[in-house]
Amino acid sequence: GSSGVPLVLSLQFFERHNKNQYFKKNLSPFFLRYKDTTRSLPSECIGSDRPMISLGLSDFALDILMPGVTPKQSDTYLCMSVPLPVNDEAYVVDFKPHASMDTVHHMLLFGCNEPSSTKNYWDCDEGTCKDKSNILYAWARNAPPTRLPKGVGFRVGGQTGGRFFVLQVHYGDVSAFRDKHKDCSGVTLHLTHQKQPLIAGMYLMMSVNTVIPPGEKVVDADIACHYKRFPMHLFAYRVHTHRLGKVVSGYRVRNGQWTLIGRQSPQLPQAFYPVEHPVDVSYDDILAARCVFSGEGRTTETHIGGTASDEMCNFYIMYYMEAKHAVSYMTCTQNANPEIFRNIPQEANIPIPVKSDMLKMTHGHHEETKDTGKSSLLQQDKKEKDKILDQGDFYSLLSKLLGEREDVVHVHKHNPTEKSESYLVAEIANVVQKKDLAREITNHDERDHTILVRDRIHKFHRLESTLRPPENRHFSLQRPKHGEGSWEKEHTGDFHVEEAVEWPGLDLKLGQVSGLALDAENNLVIFHRGDHVWDENSFDSKFVYQQRGLGPIEQNTILVLNPSNAKLLHSMGKSLFYLPHGLSIDKNSNFWVTDVALHQVFKLGAYDREPLLMLGVALQPGSDKNHFCQPTDVTVDPITGSIYVSDGYCNSRIIQFSPNGLYVMQWGEETSLGRARPGQFRIPHSLALIPDFSQLCVADRENGRIQCFMLETGEFIREIKHKSFGRELFAVSYVPGGLLFAVNGMPYPGEAEPVQGFVMNFSTGEIIDTFIPLRKSFEMPHDVVASEDKTVFIGDVQARAVWKFASTEKMEHRSVKKAGIEVQEIKGKGGGGLNLGNFFASHKGYSRKGFDRLSTEGSDQEKDEDDGTDSEEECSAPPPASSSS
Repeated sequence: GSSGVPLVLSLQFFERHNKNQYFKKNLSPFFLRYKDTTRSLPSECIGSDRPMISLGLSDFALDILMPGVTPKQSDTYLCMSVPLPVNDEAYVVDFKPHASMDTVHHMLLFGCNEPSSTKNYWDCDEGTCKDKSNILYAWARNAPPTRLPKGVGFRVGGQTGGRFFVLQVHYGDVSAFRDKHKDCSGVTLHLTHQKQPLIAGMYLMMSVNTVIPPGEKVVDADIACHYKRFPMHLFAYRVHTHRLGKVVSGYRVRNGQWTLIGRQSPQLPQAFYPVEHPVDVSYDDILAARCVFSGEGRTTETHIGGTASDEMCNFYIMYYMEAKHAVSYMTCTQNANPEIFRNIPQEANIPIPVKSDMLKMTHGHHEETKDTGKSSLLQQDKKEKDKILDQGDFYSLLSKLLGEREDVVHVHKHNPTEKSESYLVAEIANVVQKKDLAREITNHDERDHTILVRDRIHKFHRLESTLRPPENRHFSLQRPKHGEGSWEKEHTGDFHVEEAVEWPGLDLKLGQVSGLALDAENNLVIFHRGDHVWDENSFDSKFVYQQRGLGPIEQNTILVLNPSNAKLLHSMGKSLFYLPHGLSIDKNSNFWVTDVALHQVFKLGAYDREPLLMLGVALQPGSDKNHFCQPTDVTVDPITGSIYVSDGYCNSRIIQFSPNGLYVMQWGEETSLGRARPGQFRIPHSLALIPDFSQLCVADRENGRIQCFMLETGEFIREIKHKSFGRELFAVSYVPGGLLFAVNGMPYPGEAEPVQGFVMNFSTGEIIDTFIPLRKSFEMPHDVVASEDKTVFIGDVQARAVWKFASTEKMEHRSVKKAGIEVQEIKGKGGGGLNLGNFFASHKGYSRKGFDRLSTEGSDQEKDEDDGTDSEEECSAPPPASSSS
């Protein structure tokens, strides 16, 4: 197992051969007792005659090696301790690992004054140290070794330094121990008595009060402290969470500028990684860290703690300071400035993709792979035995990990099994003080296992890429056993949406259909314009409505239909509106609508004649807190009751109001020349509220994209944009389970992207499916809404029609129940247990993310057959209006 020699032998060698008697006189009583009581070590550990102790006057080497152990089961954590051999102060200036690559998953070295046990070695479940411990070193397979810069050392011994070293070794795959050999893995320390000009230390940032609600999709644990000491220089970092952690990031914040210290997945080997661009920290800087967790799969709250069922949020920073000012250990356990996290870089919210083989190695689960895979893996590991990545290799590895994202949840190619998949995706090990949790999972029976696997894979998806741009996201997911759920199709590429051709609603006589929603009973609600149309005569150049003389629409503009047979259940909204546009329904079944001619937003009770609330001033366009200019859509947060309005054709902003209609804040600006930047709009056309993740996604129509923002702050999170959207994206809808449905605009002359519907994975942004009608054709699809069972309705403002679509899986398997598990791929914040449908508590009703094409700016005008432009488009900014909708 190890190429090292045991500590006792090396010291005996030293005592016999070192001409300098300094060390003999200064051996610590702890060490002498340790030397006398240590049992003889197995012959396997005594194979090397390399000198372990420097013969220099002040330097010596110390082997800290396992005393010949044979772990009996995979994922065993063993600890042992060694006293510092000398009484006076010394400095650790280098580390050399000795580990068998095919058995040892990781090693950690702690410094402390009282180990958790006095035994020869012990199971680390008993802990590492009884007092405060400081990590000095970490080694993990496939991770870079800890290296101290020249002139830097850890201070040990003396009055202040720790007197014991405690080694923790995690044995992953124990199949190599079938021959019952003994393992002596460990680390050799190079120590010196020469004072070092720079002293290394550890700064631990740790959340102590985070609570992760069961099922909550995204929970952020934020830590921030003002630094009040002499300057320190950061050169390595390490992240640690238990199984619920997705990504951990640390920053220095100086004058509002965020500088990355390090960002890593706790699913990768939890070693120290080099700070890529060394960072210095000075007085009054802020150190800030964020851990992103998911409470998916948990049925009770998860708290911070040391056991397997608890969580941890730790960001370790290895630093050095000038010796005269040096402090060897600092902690930060508070969030001194929650406000600053509004500006945390987007990357901190993006889980890092991890290739399946890396996940396998992270957890040491070779034994779960079938024999063909195992033999090749073990051969590969043997080739890599004792090979440590240098920094160049390390960065190329990282770039590979970040670049090759299609394998995020690939199962091993050799005979994939549900078990191996669960290990690859589901388990994030606790690799610090307690054991890996994967072992617990193997004890579940197969059915439980399947549910866990399914649940956690989809949790992982949601979280794996919520905030990453969508390009090249292709998950290869394994199909579950038939009958265990009907979700296979969408996740294996077979999921498809087709028109429900038997639906009679296509023949309804409607005006221009501008808005759709679903009520609490999944009835279809249509908002249409009756006999009014939006055309080139509707507004003047200042966006003032020109056809008041027509009076309001005399037909009922809001229709509630049975979604199965299109029978009219209820209608309302006559004599209230001039040019209807957006529609949504809140959790109390109130209708919320916008009227672009009135420049107003209305709240209507389902059976009330008069509006319950009106925002904006009738027929007066404007851009202040009390006026809108052709507002396009409105949605209400079911949790807070806050109202969000997209405003609109002639403003480029999102406005938040309190539940009773008081202005709170706004964000957004017009798109500048060149590429549209985050937070800029060219017609924010439709809104999709994602309560599970506290996000608001906006169909930025003329920029052909979806932009998503934090509800509370308006902070930009991500953009979803695909070439197949073309120039315009009109509307988008989010459904529980994490799917987005969207519709685009007609292609411009000479452009190829067809007008169609899109199904996307919310977490990744990738397109899962596209669809078009079989009866009639899309002309200007203006709104889309979908239900949890993947029934989709699309309203077309120009064709004056509503189509119904359903997933082919639904049409083929109407009677198949989903085993209580909706597994959609999503991401974000929100709760739910094993039922992934609940997981995404989605906007019941209208939630739309769309890209509407902004042809010029126009309004919802009728299409002019001669000029080749779409007139049913809605206005955009103030260029010449060609069409709108």
